[in-house]
Amino acid sequence: MFNNQELTTEVSGLKNFARRLTQNNHDAEDLLQYTLLRAIEKKHLFQENTDLFKWTSKIMYNQFVSDYRRKAKFETKYDPESYLEAESIEAPQDKQIELQSVNEAMSRLSHEHQEILILICVQGMSYQEVSEFLNIAIGTVRSRLSRARENLQQQLETTAAN
Repeated sequence: MFNNQELTTEVSGLKNFARRLTQNNHDAEDLLQYTLLRAIEKKHLFQENTDLFKWTSKIMYNQFVSDYRRKAKFETKYDPESYLEAESIEAPQDKQIELQSVNEAMSRLSHEHQEILILICVQGMSYQEVSEFLNIAIGTVRSRLSRARENLQQQLETTAAN
């Protein structure tokens, strides 16, 4: 039998072993906690003249393998993500028509306005990034974007009126 003080001397080695197994600090901490708890619970099974690190690392490894098998069996088999992807549907027709009208309105804008709208509104670039990318002043980016939005809105209203 071992005492808990001897077990605490093995914690750093067990922590490193857990990190190597899990490749994740959070999971390694959970595995380490489980291993220490299990070792204390099963202290009576520890045989004298046995290496405590080897004994506890065997507990850790067995738990890791059990967890891995459980995840492989249940998380992949019953994971709803693949089912949800298979059940996904196209956007309703009104959204498709709206998107089509935006695409048509965009095609009628000048190249500068198309470019500024795509960079900022679609790609999510900041004004500073666009300024550096296009090699223009931030004020120019803002005014171009404002005019591009106005023109796009006018194009959309014209399309809706027809």
